Amino acid sequence: MKEKNTNMNSPARTTALAVALVGMMLSMSGCNQLAARDQLNKGVDAYRSAHYEEAIGHFQRATELDPSLPMAKTYLATALAQNVVPGLQSPENLKNANQAITIFQQVLSQNPNDVNSVKQIAGIYFQINKLDDAKTWQKKVLAIDPKDAEAAYTIGVIDWMEAHKNLLTALQPAGFNDDGEGNVKVPKKVMASLAEQNGPLIEEGLQYLQQAVADRPNYDDAMTYLNLMYRAKANQDYGNAAAVKADLAAAQDWTTKAMGARKLNEEKKAQTPGGITMDSNSKSN
Repeated sequence: MKEKNTNMNSPARTTALAVALVGMMLSMSGCNQLAARDQLNKGVDAYRSAHYEEAIGHFQRATELDPSLPMAKTYLATALAQNVVPGLQSPENLKNANQAITIFQQVLSQNPNDVNSVKQIAGIYFQINKLDDAKTWQKKVLAIDPKDAEAAYTIGVIDWMEAHKNLLTALQPAGFNDDGEGNVKVPKKVMASLAEQNGPLIEEGLQYLQQAVADRPNYDDAMTYLNLMYRAKANQDYGNAAAVKADLAAAQDWTTKAMGARKLNEEKKAQTPGGITMDSNSKSN
């Protein structure tokens, strides 16, 4: 009879053990979550103090302790991105860049409309001179937020950079440099070679820079690049004196607008209150 009772109690003991194990797992999970949040907070403190390597270590530990912790991956990728040196093509720098991009893409796999991650990826590609990729990701920013003036501006800048590089590549072997005025003294055959390369870049660049100014009317940097882009268009209109004249007039007009907008922006910045801000709990004596 006793043996029978023992067998009958076996399922109960198994259930009790399972419950205990689940309780232990939940307890461990809770401890890990608390530890992960502690690592996250320490990482934020280190990041704010510009101790990026230390911040990366804390954020990595946070993601290991609690992979589901909100913002942990974003913070880790942001800290890695902060370590990317613009223009440096060393293996270590590219490793940091690619690691940050990969983590931001993991964030996007969970939230495809996380515009911050899309912007970060675009910015990293720009820093490591992968301009085509940078432009592609800036267009993804605009797909999420069509009014993002910085994304439109950056696309225009990239188009000008590529067009100007093509121009110098054509001019320098022939013994010329860009005069910024249409390069009318350069042989026709040299300038003609640029038409197919630079035409689409100039057209697209003008479109996005004008969009940037339309969305941010005081965008002096975009106005400055509109000046440069119209000078690039003057090269494209080589041989058409009237068109070149109109391009250069437009360039000068945008230079004037950029100077005016910059002055207004600086005045507005100077009028912004600075110094110590009183705490809402402060009391007057």
